[in-house]
Amino acid sequence: MKFILGKKENMTEFFTEDGKVFPVTIISTGPMVVTQIKTKEKDGYNAVQIGFGEKKEKNISKALKGHFNNLGNFSCVREFHVEEETKYKIGDKILPEDLFKEDEKVTISSISKGKGFQGVVKRHGFSGGPRTHGQKHSEREPGSIGGGLRTHVPKGMRMAGRMGSDRITQKNMKLILLDKENNFLLVKGAVPGRRGTLVEITSK
Repeated sequence: MKFILGKKENMTEFFTEDGKVFPVTIISTGPMVVTQIKTKEKDGYNAVQIGFGEKKEKNISKALKGHFNNLGNFSCVREFHVEEETKYKIGDKILPEDLFKEDEKVTISSISKGKGFQGVVKRHGFSGGPRTHGQKHSEREPGSIGGGLRTHVPKGMRMAGRMGSDRITQKNMKLILLDKENNFLLVKGAVPGRRGTLVEITSK
């Protein structure tokens, strides 16, 4: 399994040599450092833990400082499961160009934008109520939730509530370009999240 971490920057357009244009998302990456190796004999499963990004030393707890063992002040730490024992060792650096190639299909996971408390029209796409037949201010109302003989709201009823800030996983995303000089990845299409959102990129 191949895996890296990155941060979403912004969206732009990418022109190919034959004149085609694609909407792409720029993801900034960089060297990731292996902070821990987990094995099936010791921990019950095989996994690789990597650190990414930088953080001020004063904002890191003593427990994490001891865990990092002078490898760096990482702002993000993630763990990826692997089927077999990995060849990586603690302190090894992982670069995107060592794992991925252009035109490769990858799976991307990130946290979508938070939109706060929203009504049913925006959250679930309801059409709202009519203004005719004696109704006045009901354009964005949810309507009946099916009371009947029930004494409670049915489980799973679509109603107003918090929207966004969900973990979204997109499969078969295409890597258009790997910029080794600037540590940029260009992915075809949109990636969930705001600018600066942590992005997990994996591939088998």
